[in-house]
Amino acid sequence: MSSNLLAALILIGVGLFFLARNLGWIDGGIGNILATWWPAILVAVGVGMLLKRGK
Repeated sequence: MSSNLLAALILIGVGLFFLARNLGWIDGGIGNILATWWPAILVAVGVGMLLKRGK
């Protein structure tokens, strides 16, 4: 994955986070979300690494 694509995805993710927070879809800050969803984040990173390895 190129660095430009990664930067774009990060910006989209941050933008979606702030949008969802402003619309009241999520409560709390990024720390609260990471504390709740860290297992899913680890699984997603692991799956991404496995898929990248298979190419």
